[in-house]
Amino acid sequence: MKDTLFKFYLDTLEYSERPDFLNKYLKTPCLTRLKKVGYFCGMDYASKNIYDFKENITRYDHSLTVALLTWKCTKDKKATLAGLFHDIATPCFSHVIDYMNKDYENQESTEEYTEKILKNDVYLKSCLKEDNIEIDNIINFKQYNIVDNERPKVCADRLDGVILTGISWTKNVNYEDIKNIINDIEIYNNEIGFKTKKIANKVLEISKSIDVYCHSNEDNYMMELLAYITKYGIDNRYITYEELYVNNEEDLIYKLKEVKDSKLLEYFEKFENITIDEIPIINLPKVKIRDLNPLVQGKRIK
Repeated sequence: MKDTLFKFYLDTLEYSERPDFLNKYLKTPCLTRLKKVGYFCGMDYASKNIYDFKENITRYDHSLTVALLTWKCTKDKKATLAGLFHDIATPCFSHVIDYMNKDYENQESTEEYTEKILKNDVYLKSCLKEDNIEIDNIINFKQYNIVDNERPKVCADRLDGVILTGISWTKNVNYEDIKNIINDIEIYNNEIGFKTKKIANKVLEISKSIDVYCHSNEDNYMMELLAYITKYGIDNRYITYEELYVNNEEDLIYKLKEVKDSKLLEYFEKFENITIDEIPIINLPKVKIRDLNPLVQGKRIK
């Protein structure tokens, strides 16, 4: 892996040592699929006039760093594995499928596949048996507050999302920020918080900028456009809904383009080349708000 901000972030987390038990789980087939599922909801394939991501970050990357954050905070094998597999039911194009399902606000419509995917992975079950861990201990990742917690609380999934998005999309995270945030983490009553107000405010600043990007007209238009393309492909039986959970984004896009449907190719052309001036104003129902209220020395910052 070349030197990037993500590599620095990964190295910073691993400096406190990656636990040996985790290594075999990184080869799990259902997890390695996520190496070709982007973190930014399929927008890596969108018009460069709209998106100019600094780095290529995948759901696999996110899964690994959430697991390492969880380990840093808990030293708990079960919680760490729950963190590693928390996004296992992420379909191709991620939250675009929530848009397709009209789940704009919660963006959790795809999580129902988690149990099925994990229980169908033979290799994973053999690893868990070796470590004497029941699969039910990792299916419901929401049982571990460090992995997932109700907003506006900070958890590993949420903090990692702030850092990754700040690295690649909003571009307001640098090397010093990463080091300072990781070193400032403190646990208060089973919740991730910070030692200093300065660092908590930095996390809050990044989070607010992400919310602005995610509520922009151009982002919502592009999410809706890819949702329409995907639904069109499913409605015309070019792909199945189930394929979203077993295929990867690169292969799925290739498969859709190969059918040579002129209408579909027209929408792909727009998705891949549209300029910001060509994007119409759209009105969506209430879209997810990414609010945070971090703890500093055990007290809410606001």
